[in-house]
Amino acid sequence: MELSYFSSMSILSFLCLTLLLGGKAGASIAPALYLFGGSSLDSGNNNFLQTKAKANYPPYGVDFLGGATGRYTNGPTTGDFIATQLGLPYPPAYLSLSEIQRRNIITGMNYASGSSGILPETGTALGDNLSLDEQISFFQRTVKNDLPHIFRTPEVLSLYLSKSIFIITSGPNDYLNNYLQPQFYNTSKTNPPQQFANLLLDTLGRQLTTIFNNGGRKFVVYGIGALGCLPVVLANVNPKPTTPCAENVNNLVKIFNNGLAAKLQQLTSSLEGSTFVLADTYTDTYAQFQDPVKYGFSEGRTPCCAVGDLGICLPGQQPCTDRNDHLYYDGIHPVQRVNYQFARNCFSGSTVCTPINIRQLAFKL
Repeated sequence: MELSYFSSMSILSFLCLTLLLGGKAGASIAPALYLFGGSSLDSGNNNFLQTKAKANYPPYGVDFLGGATGRYTNGPTTGDFIATQLGLPYPPAYLSLSEIQRRNIITGMNYASGSSGILPETGTALGDNLSLDEQISFFQRTVKNDLPHIFRTPEVLSLYLSKSIFIITSGPNDYLNNYLQPQFYNTSKTNPPQQFANLLLDTLGRQLTTIFNNGGRKFVVYGIGALGCLPVVLANVNPKPTTPCAENVNNLVKIFNNGLAAKLQQLTSSLEGSTFVLADTYTDTYAQFQDPVKYGFSEGRTPCCAVGDLGICLPGQQPCTDRNDHLYYDGIHPVQRVNYQFARNCFSGSTVCTPINIRQLAFKL
């Protein structure tokens, strides 16, 4: 969408958008929420793909209305909780919708896919997934083919997209299901840690620019959490670390996270009209693992469900009953309580998401 649309926006177009969103989104403070990323946001896209990375069976969804939907936790994801705080319904999984349904969705879409990453090959050793490039391609299809059935003029569509929130969480799998899997990928053999982080950041920068070029203006980009503290990493790392977490893995993540902050500042400066919010997922996950009791969790290191080699729940197993006392539901993903706390802090706090929180982002002109 051209920036000239914003300067030439007519009062009539603005009123049409206001009336349209008033009927569709109720008391929402943003017209729509669009989600991109991996399993932490996936709400069912992988149900429709040939892959081992699935969560559409019990004990996943034990605390979710509707049961196991493809979410990799016991309840809602951070994306779900943020949608609620914005006054929006949960964005539906793109692959779960028919063409007719896609042309009637105005409140956002979820393109996230478990095991996927910034790089197209990431996670493919487990089977099919929607890489971030593919997710963005589906978003482009939404903008070009679906939304014009609702927004009859380019001006109104541009205004709608400029007010919508875009959340992107991609990168963890580029380490977990790529760089740290030398038996399947040669990236660690050909790229020193800094060079690999630069490759991810440069690629992500181009991908975020593509979303911008298709109308996105308000972005929330998650950093990578403390992967070296994940139960699945600690169970498989060799030799076993002498520290609570595998700090060699965390050090890889820190290189990426440090570069991400600079990359988002660069994009904010170069993409006129854009706002990029950095979501710090590392600080809290690391601190909670080091001292879970301090943060109100009695069990910080044992998954709530029985897990297999991939770190995901084994089908049909009974999960723990004290789910709110655990940090991790399976060997990779947190319980819904952790998801809620992160979403709440990012939405209205001042430390997790910077330089502004999501509420401030939604009201930003």
